[in-house]
Amino acid sequence: MGERLQGLTVWVGERLAERGESGFSSGLMPVSGDASFRRYFRARADGRSWIAVDAPPEKEDSLPFVEIAAAWRAQGIPVPEVIAADLAQGFMLLEDFGDRLLLAELDEDSADPLYDLALDTLAALQQLSPAGLPPYNQLLLQREMALLDEWFLPGLLDIELSPPETQLLDRVKAMLVDNARSQLQVPVHRDYHSRNLMLREAPSRLGVIDFQDAVEGPVTYDLVSLLKDSYVRWPDADMSRWVEAHRQRLITAGLSLPAPDLFRRHFDLMGMQRQLKVLGIFARLSLRDGKPGYLKDIPRTFGYLYRACGSYPEFADLKNWLTERVLPAMRDHEAWDRACIDREISTL
Repeated sequence: MGERLQGLTVWVGERLAERGESGFSSGLMPVSGDASFRRYFRARADGRSWIAVDAPPEKEDSLPFVEIAAAWRAQGIPVPEVIAADLAQGFMLLEDFGDRLLLAELDEDSADPLYDLALDTLAALQQLSPAGLPPYNQLLLQREMALLDEWFLPGLLDIELSPPETQLLDRVKAMLVDNARSQLQVPVHRDYHSRNLMLREAPSRLGVIDFQDAVEGPVTYDLVSLLKDSYVRWPDADMSRWVEAHRQRLITAGLSLPAPDLFRRHFDLMGMQRQLKVLGIFARLSLRDGKPGYLKDIPRTFGYLYRACGSYPEFADLKNWLTERVLPAMRDHEAWDRACIDREISTL
């Protein structure tokens, strides 16, 4: 047992003892982690369970998680209760939402009711005041997209950008930032997708996790995260139906939103910003952090980007560049077969 795990185990035992839970003796069992440096474990005592979190303070700041959890939970958003936290050590003890990820429950029959549940929860989140959340400003949006230039293109695909290519990407990024900043600004989870939503034991209850990076930002951002999910893809007609249903849901709740065509444009361009970021993140996870499992999700993420830029004439140059420079490099990469890439860039 490593030193941090040993320390976490002792700390959890002490916190449970303070709560009168005396049956904790079997140690901590690992549960699925995420793309950060945090590690998650399940603690059991007398038929109950909790989630213990190891978030090394030199790598992870857990204060936003604790503060956002308290604020959102008090306003009815189903996030886990923080039972105890030691920010100096980077330890937390959380309510256990179980193991049923939304992703594992999705199929053709369940998609509509489960997305209704997820979108109802998202609408509730988007109606909260964003006070206290940092802004999703131009600097942050640009910094995220720069991950493409740093990790995906040169690092993973060995593509060195020429000055004209850099200028093209700079123009695209500027348009995507303008699109994001022109939208209604609301609380944004920032990773609201099928691996961060849990189906809880209580009937029809959703649990929301991994919200520590929340910001005040564009109203379409979390909608993109959910419906243009890197881990699952649905027919375009279904996506369009869900997008419009959510627009109507928010209008009914009193939010001021544009007409369907402009809202869809906001959604698609917001997706392009996110996909540029995620391509960089997945490449970094593989190259820097030794997590190559995320490579399999790159073709789907790229496919969203490729199809979206083909839908708007002002991004024709970007689509041509992706076709001529990026697609050949991806098709030659050992991580993917060509059929997988071709399937993801095609329309469903």
